Amino acid sequence: MSNKILIVDDAAFMRMMIKDILSKNGYEVVGEANDGSQAVEKYKELQPDLVTMDITMPEMDGITALKEIKKMDGNAKVIMCSAMGQQAMVIDAIQAGAKDFIVKPFQADRVIEAIKKTLG
Repeated sequence: MSNKILIVDDAAFMRMMIKDILSKNGYEVVGEANDGSQAVEKYKELQPDLVTMDITMPEMDGITALKEIKKMDGNAKVIMCSAMGQQAMVIDAIQAGAKDFIVKPFQADRVIEAIKKTLG
């Protein structure tokens, strides 16, 4: 059975890039969200095995969304996505319960490695 993944990023082309990497590697993208509040709703609705979450987004940022998702599901597996130079935010995210992080621009092998490691 393929693992179900929810992709969260406010940039459509970033979601498309991740979706492409995941699909080519046998993962099933069950949903996409373009901000944190949408991510929380979709998580509730879709119950994905894993979430890729951008940190910087309008409405609700990725760290706030991560905290909300972890409140609902303590076992949620979330990988944060950040641009270079956001180390402080990455540390916040890990403390809030993120399992790993990947840096933009994405390298396919690093994305897959983080996902495999997180899903165990």
